[in-house]
Amino acid sequence: MATETVTETDERAFSFLRTNRRPPKPRTRGVTEIRGPYYSAMGPRYLRDVLETMGEHVDALKFAGGAFTLMPERALREILDIAHEYDVLVSTGGYIEHVLTHGTEATHRYIDEVARVGFDILEISAGFITIPTDDIVRLVERVQQAGLKAKPEIGIQFGAGGATTPEELEQEGTRDVSYAIDLAKHCLEAGAYMIMIESEGITEEVTTWRTDVVSEITRELGLEKVMFEAADPEVFGWYIKNYGPEVNVFVDHSQIVQLECLRRGIWGTKSLWGRVITYDGE
Repeated sequence: MATETVTETDERAFSFLRTNRRPPKPRTRGVTEIRGPYYSAMGPRYLRDVLETMGEHVDALKFAGGAFTLMPERALREILDIAHEYDVLVSTGGYIEHVLTHGTEATHRYIDEVARVGFDILEISAGFITIPTDDIVRLVERVQQAGLKAKPEIGIQFGAGGATTPEELEQEGTRDVSYAIDLAKHCLEAGAYMIMIESEGITEEVTTWRTDVVSEITRELGLEKVMFEAADPEVFGWYIKNYGPEVNVFVDHSQIVQLECLRRGIWGTKSLWGRVITYDGE
């Protein structure tokens, strides 16, 4: 029996097998943001390898810890160009909270430079500093004036970030979730692209997950404009199990395959496999 010739295309391999349907990019739900250089270096060749195989499932690439300030500009631009080639947006991560300590002039220059170099998203975080709500809203507006997507990061934990232990964070205390929700609403009213929910105090560096906080956030803000930090398989598995494959999450780049398997319903853990499905009404 002759073997049938298969013509190579850009179509997903084994596409005749049923999986959960996912909206095409640019997506407004089921958005996946992956962490770029921070815990390990990520150069152009490595990034291209990731996106050649998994680019369909990646919506945004996020730098962390100001890592882009350590690179030659030519290397940074090459990374940005490769991401854009695969329709992947690029985010600064929350470096602006460090820049803010340099003063207003430096902050304005930073925002303009982020736009000039070619980033798409500027995250506005305040894990280690306190910024009044009105000032955060003004930052959202200023970022958008520069032609960038403003993405405020909010949370309930004082002192979030920097690998602080649960015991240390417990001493710092947490905000009432209503504060975070009100801040998010103000930012969205000002035109923010999306709200990033900081995991510390909720699912990271805690003795017990605060699922009640997640429930209140989703009830008040919905899912489309909210992204949850979930850089741990147990965490993003829980989000998909409880909120479906169209929840927006941020994970490490090493976890994109496992995450998309759960979203597509093609593999999973004992409590997930075969339970996560979508319905398109057709």
